[in-house]
This record gives sequence, C-alpha cells and structure tokens, in this order.
Amino acid sequence: MSRLILFNKPYGVLTQFTDRGTVSPRSTLSDFIDLPGVYPAGRLDLDSEGLLLLTDDGRMQARIADPKFKMPKTYLVQVEGDPADSHLAMLRGGVDLKDGRTRPAQAERIDTPDLWPRDPPVRFRKTVPDAWLRLTIEEGRNRQVRRMTAAIGLPTLRLVRWRIGDWTLGDLAPGIWRDATPSPRGSPPPPRTAPRRPTTG
Repeated sequence: MSRLILFNKPYGVLTQFTDRGTVSPRSTLSDFIDLPGVYPAGRLDLDSEGLLLLTDDGRMQARIADPKFKMPKTYLVQVEGDPADSHLAMLRGGVDLKDGRTRPAQAERIDTPDLWPRDPPVRFRKTVPDAWLRLTIEEGRNRQVRRMTAAIGLPTLRLVRWRIGDWTLGDLAPGIWRDATPSPRGSPPPPRTAPRRPTTG
C-alpha cells in the first residue's frame, strides 16, 4: 500500500532532506520527518508555509506534482494592498507572466484566517493596507502565486498552502506530520513530529 504523509511545512524550511554544499546549512525536512523511503510530491518555496505531501509511491508522486494532472491547490494569501473586484477578475481570467498566461484561477477575498503566528513575523508598511485572498490554481510554475499577485499590483506578504486535491492542512501545527495512509481498521494514525536536531555553532 502506498504511504502518504501530510506535513505542515514551517517558514524557512527547504522541501528536501539535505542541504549539502552550503556554507550555512538550512533547515530541511529531515529536521522534522524521520521516515525512510518517502519523498516530497511537489515543492513549497522556502518562504512559503503549509501543506506538503510526501509519499513512497512514484506514480502517486507524479499525479500530485505533475501539472498535466491539473490537481487543484488552494492557498491562503496575504497581500499588500486593497484587492478590488477588478483584481479578482484578473486572477480568474488568467494573468500574463513572463513564461506565458496562467490558467484561470479561483479567487476570492476572505476574512483574516485563524492561523499560527509566523516566525519571523511578516514585515508590514504602516501606511499600506493588507488583505487575505483564497486562491486555487491547477498549475505548478515556479513561485506562481507570488508572481500572479505581483503582476496585478498586490505583492504577497504571506503564503500558506491549505489544500492539495482532497487533502487539507486541517489542524496540523507547523512542523507536525500525520500519516494519511488508510489503516486496515479505517482509523487514521495520530499526528506525529520528529524531534529537531540540535544546531551547532
């Protein structure tokens, strides 16, 4: 049976298990997940947070990560500025980026979600308002959501991936993972976290 892990990736964590070859190694998945044979299905930027799926099944990994399968991914996006209906219409119609026009997205303005505090905190400009959007896309271009909001004049301040297909972040806290593999008795295992390795220096 294919194994599937849901992980709430904190800000500043690489979506890989090693950071070799760097002068100052950064935090990676191995600081939180100590499971052999599982690999990320897709990526989540260093400065983004939220749902990351890991699996030991190459076919499942491809279905989740490959844009040709058009698996929807929903993000909660804090933007700088005051989104108007015209901004939402641009996102829904497709945005012109340097690598081509995006597919139409689902976009709506939402109330401030009840999320964990980000570490480090978001840096705000006191003279500029901010707002939250719920954005669902079916693509996986590099830093796509950030580029889309920037293209319509609403720079992204914070980005949290909430849903991938039928899987949602739910109540997973940052740095916590849960085994979503169906159990023989139908009851999901409890959330788990691996202890962080001590840092040196």
